[in-house]
Amino acid sequence: MSDIAETSPALAASVRGGGSSRLPLPFRIASRELRGGLKGFRIFLACLTLGVAAIASVGSVSSALMRGLAEEGQTILGGDVGFEIVHRETNADERAWLNAVVERGGALSKTADMRAMGRAVKNTERTLVELKAVDDFYPLYGEVTLASGQSLDSALARGSDGAFGAVVEPVLLERLGLETGDELNVGNLTFVIRSAIDNEPDRVAGGFAIGPRVMISDEALAETGLVTIGSLVDYEYRLRLPAAEQTNEAVAAFVEETKEALPESGWRIRDRSNSAPGIRRTVGQVALFLTLVGLTALIVGGVGVGNAIKSYIDKKREVIATFKCLGAPGGLIFQIYFLQVMAIALVGVAIGLGIGAMVPMIAQASLAELLPVPTEFAVHTGPLVLAAIYGIVTAIAFAVWPLARARDIPAAGLFRDIVAPASRWPRPFYIFLTLGSLATLAVLAVALTEDYQRLFAVWFLVGTAAAFGVLLLTADLMMWVAKRVGRPKMPSLRIALANLYRPGAPTGSVVLSLGLGLTLLVTISLIDGNITRQVSTQLPDRAPSFFFLDLQKGQLDGFNTILDQTDGIADVNRVPMIRGPIVAVNDVRAGDVEATPDSRWALRGDRGFTYSAALPPGSDILEGEWWPEDYAGPPLVSFVKDLADGWGIGIGDTLTIDVLGREITAEIASLREVTWQTGGINFILVFSPGVLDNAPQTILSTVTMDEAGELELQRQVTDAFPNVTSIRVKEAISSVSALLEDLVLAVRATSVVTIIAGILVLAGAMAAGHRHRVYDSVVLKVLGATRAKVLGAYALEYALLGFGTALIAASAGTLAAYLVITQVMQAEWAFLPVTLAITVIGATVITMGFGLVGTWSALSRKAAPILRSE
Repeated sequence: MSDIAETSPALAASVRGGGSSRLPLPFRIASRELRGGLKGFRIFLACLTLGVAAIASVGSVSSALMRGLAEEGQTILGGDVGFEIVHRETNADERAWLNAVVERGGALSKTADMRAMGRAVKNTERTLVELKAVDDFYPLYGEVTLASGQSLDSALARGSDGAFGAVVEPVLLERLGLETGDELNVGNLTFVIRSAIDNEPDRVAGGFAIGPRVMISDEALAETGLVTIGSLVDYEYRLRLPAAEQTNEAVAAFVEETKEALPESGWRIRDRSNSAPGIRRTVGQVALFLTLVGLTALIVGGVGVGNAIKSYIDKKREVIATFKCLGAPGGLIFQIYFLQVMAIALVGVAIGLGIGAMVPMIAQASLAELLPVPTEFAVHTGPLVLAAIYGIVTAIAFAVWPLARARDIPAAGLFRDIVAPASRWPRPFYIFLTLGSLATLAVLAVALTEDYQRLFAVWFLVGTAAAFGVLLLTADLMMWVAKRVGRPKMPSLRIALANLYRPGAPTGSVVLSLGLGLTLLVTISLIDGNITRQVSTQLPDRAPSFFFLDLQKGQLDGFNTILDQTDGIADVNRVPMIRGPIVAVNDVRAGDVEATPDSRWALRGDRGFTYSAALPPGSDILEGEWWPEDYAGPPLVSFVKDLADGWGIGIGDTLTIDVLGREITAEIASLREVTWQTGGINFILVFSPGVLDNAPQTILSTVTMDEAGELELQRQVTDAFPNVTSIRVKEAISSVSALLEDLVLAVRATSVVTIIAGILVLAGAMAAGHRHRVYDSVVLKVLGATRAKVLGAYALEYALLGFGTALIAASAGTLAAYLVITQVMQAEWAFLPVTLAITVIGATVITMGFGLVGTWSALSRKAAPILRSE
């Protein structure tokens, strides 16, 4: 009654007009009650802090990365504007356009990137390398730093012995067992390794790399014999614009002028504002997902907020009843406790923001060297403000409902509400305030995402809302079943079932808080497991051992001879490959084609394609028909169905490609579905025989064989044909696996935040019912129940709660993971029962643990004081 003694005089004095403070009455009473500390609000505080900290941390890290991409755009790209052409160098018109910039005071640098084989001279080791040939002007921005301290020009120059120099990434030295000064064969040339590379400023702009970097001069590349007709070479032209044209507006204007002046060029244009679009997109997607996971954690914490407020109001019911008996209106009651809630919410938000601002700085030392983007972590106000808004709005959304109920329940009803909770709804204003707050969270989550991410955000929120609904229904169903299951003869089971549906039972809170976190964890674990399984187990069993690229027609006989003399070869596949851009669709130029965002990539740059009399393995005809094997009519083409849908075309429409300046138009005869996961040879475009038979082409071959003989076959082929690039599938899979592991680790770490939030809410739900458990335990002890029997009854209750929640979470998570794997990733689904079993058992154990800890405390209380107070 001390609370009443302290607050009721303030109310009475205010009613008499004797208040001396200038603060309004609700503020004065709220501040007085808060002097008692945060007891009862610890879970509230922890939930808000955790969710806000997660969102603020993710936002700060992603903002630092995006800022690094923006501020270092020139360095990352290697120029103000970059032009990429696959398969060929610039033609006369394109060179004239670029040279005009140089004549105005700009600068131009050309590089050539391709994959090749690096072969150690002093041993038999070899590996696939990312070869980069640079000219004397490279780099226009930034600096290549070498471990030896040499300048790049001197390191790549031809020495007095006639050998060119090369600089390499340190991993190449480790992989081949080499040191600085050793020799490396690339193509027909032997290079001297002059230094390891410490920093390559534009490395990240090159995209995904399978092998380590080897950098040589453009003069040396011409002598390697690697560049022939049909070779897979990416030519990059980087421009440094004149000083007067280096504003963002001038750069954008120059890009538009280039597109208008050379609409048929087919090159890919990037400027410094979009220096690494792949990384920007990846960072944005991961940040979006992690932010949404953090928001989910915050909403799960919102359940804890509601529980904490309900528990707090329960403790304050005598005070509230006294206020009402003294004439306090309901609005005043709501204002007093709403102000308390918001004051504590602001404390939780502030702590969360402090953690969110510090986490990126703490991670600076460990992350800076791992990230490919030059980044300096700092305090980014945008993500912190957004996280604060999320936290405050969440507190409002989950605080209003229990406070509004306390506002409208009469004094007598407050006491009755303990054993017979009123089912009345709050007033419409408070319902709208709650719904409006939840809607604000949803709108913010969707509106602040990029256009291409918005659909994902919508579906994520829809899935979260659906999970909430399912879990609420599950809680009601568990209570309904427990009520109607009858009265089992086993006393502990009867008590456990009764506790599931008794007034004030934590069933709803436990199911909701634990279930949502477990659903997310199951989803991520199953997606992770399926990806890992396909990459590490299924793919190697089906995929070829090698891809051999850039075979010339004249080398086929020698290549076949090596294969004939090699044991353990199970399958060989060879197809011709031509490269060129798709320049028109139904006579509409590629740049003007209306295509969906996820299909436009195929209209940019060169594509690989082939011709075949027979349907390639791994393809299924969905529409149209395949041509006869002896077909000799007008050009026909088979196209992939998903791209055709993205471009709005079908059977009978036409596609036009450019092969070394000659445009060839073919009619679409069939639409295919391609199973890319087999790892075999396939193309989005397959032409009928005849028209491309004599076009400049290389041969792409796959070889499937026993793993024991792979290295020897690679050695023989690359020694005999230095221009041939050998991609060992096992090594490529390792590179992909490393990227996936990093991504899944980040997602998994953030999902743990949701689980922690769920556990906090679970603890809060248990704490909210602690008073009831103390009283029930005392009554049972007085009636003769032993401590073991009481613990057994509660253990059964918590086991039923945890097991039932885990089953629902496992089912919902499995469905979500299945849809992501089969519909989004277009991959094969595998059911992983061990993962689900661990989830079910873990959830049951966690729930029992938290419940029994509280029950043990309740059993330790003496009976007489408890019974007297009640």
